[in-house]
Amino acid sequence: MSGYARLWTTDPATWERAGVAWRGVGALVDRRAAGLSAGATGLRDAWAGVAAGAAGDRLTGLRTELLSVSPVPIEVDQVLAEFAARLRRARARLADVVTRIDAAGLGIDRDGRVTVPATAPGQRGATVGREGGPGRVTRPADRAAEAARLSAEVGDALALAEAADLEAAARLGALTTAARAGWVTPPPAYRPPPGADPALVRRWWAGLTPAQRRWLVAHEPARVGRLDGVPAAARDQANRLLLDDHREQILARRRELLRGVPRGPAELVGVARLDATLAGLATLADRLAAPGTADAPRAYLLGLDPAGDGRAVVALGNPDRADRVLTYVPGMTADLADADGELGRAARVAARATALDPGAETSAVLWLDYDAPDFVHEAYRSRQAEDAAAGLHRFQEGLRLTHEGPPARQTVLGHSYGSLVVGAAAREHGLAADALVFVGSPGVGVDHAADLRLPPGQVWASTATDDVIGLVRPPVELAGRAAVGAALPWLAGDVVGRPDDDLWFGRDPTDPGFGGRVFPSGRYGHTGYWEPANPALDGMARIVVGR
Repeated sequence: MSGYARLWTTDPATWERAGVAWRGVGALVDRRAAGLSAGATGLRDAWAGVAAGAAGDRLTGLRTELLSVSPVPIEVDQVLAEFAARLRRARARLADVVTRIDAAGLGIDRDGRVTVPATAPGQRGATVGREGGPGRVTRPADRAAEAARLSAEVGDALALAEAADLEAAARLGALTTAARAGWVTPPPAYRPPPGADPALVRRWWAGLTPAQRRWLVAHEPARVGRLDGVPAAARDQANRLLLDDHREQILARRRELLRGVPRGPAELVGVARLDATLAGLATLADRLAAPGTADAPRAYLLGLDPAGDGRAVVALGNPDRADRVLTYVPGMTADLADADGELGRAARVAARATALDPGAETSAVLWLDYDAPDFVHEAYRSRQAEDAAAGLHRFQEGLRLTHEGPPARQTVLGHSYGSLVVGAAAREHGLAADALVFVGSPGVGVDHAADLRLPPGQVWASTATDDVIGLVRPPVELAGRAAVGAALPWLAGDVVGRPDDDLWFGRDPTDPGFGGRVFPSGRYGHTGYWEPANPALDGMARIVVGR
């Protein structure tokens, strides 16, 4: 079968399902390791002496060996999912070319060669339209040139599929070789500290052997999973290995709170918060276990911390291998319990971007690695945004450094209070981004787009006319309006409702004086920018694509 026929008939979902099956192997390894741990505990309680000690050491050694291969099924799943994503991209390119071949009245044979149909005498190269009607008359030389150009595009799609196949085979072959030669090797003693510069982390990681990296993932997943500058694949492996531990930690805190008798309001509120976090963690785990699809690629867990309200960094598609990367920063009340819903917003933008340009790969990242305000009185302060700014800066720097191949187009999108986080990061530290997008913004901490360290033409904003955020005003202005209302009550309604250029955290980024660019939104309120019929969704997707 020719490469053209193979690609045309290939189902990428088959490879994604194979990856999910490998995840099942990982679950089996974890169950066996847990069984060995329970056995060792029972042995210590019932048996003593030299023989008992030797048996316990043997069980511990077996458990360690099992856990050392825990990342393997995750890595195989990653390879197969990324192979499927590239096949899907190649198929999209091929389908687009075939559609244009058909529209041009040209043919394509089973080997993928574009042909120029013979014309009847007197037709002088008349083109047959898609529905069989006559097309425009062109010269035979022009039609031959068009056929050659489209043939080259068919070849490009086939080459992409062939490269993906060779790469996946090589990666799986390397895994096999490593399993035979020695899977893990302890690395040198040095470790970058938490919050280290991503460039330092990247140099450290690059200096390790594959066996040393796998040792770190298996034995120090909490360290590897949170370091910006470590590739997304390794962070995903490490953080997935920690999921059960995170759940047990939350359950332990819940048991501790319920231990107090009588239980006061504080304990009950704490239990309710932990229950919400557990539910959010379970939903996130379901999303991580799901196979990738065209609209929602395989998820990569780049960070997870269940403490407090909970934090998560999740990518749909591997950002290190994508042509375009969207980082979405949500706003007030966002927490681990809401992570799946917030991830869905990022997914909608990525899916619309893929629809606009199916031949390129898009990764969408939910960056919920900060303590978002829970209440209005917290959202009136910029402290939480300023505290988050350095972390967002490091994350974006890490994405630039770990990306494979030509640089991706990186877009950072902030919604509501999240737009202030993005603005603070850009203003104070700079952001590794090609475009910034603000939707439903209360202000971004600057009065002019130029203060965000990006070309003003790459700073975008949109606010719906019925978004209540447009009524948020600076404290000084609110105090003045309150005084006016007290002295002249018949003017209060007019004064309070009057639009102006300043919001709570600076000039409205949709105001012409801000100096950025504006895209439209329908009347969908403060949270409706991702509604399918809202033109704002198309606007965000076009910015991600770069159109």
